Amino acid sequence: MSKAKNAPEMTAAPQTGTEHKDEPALVKKIGKTTYVVRVHFSKTSKETMSDKIKRMLKNEVEQM
Repeated sequence: MSKAKNAPEMTAAPQTGTEHKDEPALVKKIGKTTYVVRVHFSKTSKETMSDKIKRMLKNEVEQM
């Protein structure tokens, strides 16, 4: 998959606290603002990531 033209590049965040040590994070600095996006996954989910993406794509196509 190719990157969109002028799309901001995200970098991995350093893990500095213990409260979020197992959560991946992306950091993007735009101007003087730094955005930190943390990702988490449900341990009780019955749907795989692949299943979720397929479901979301199917729903999006149905709305067209």
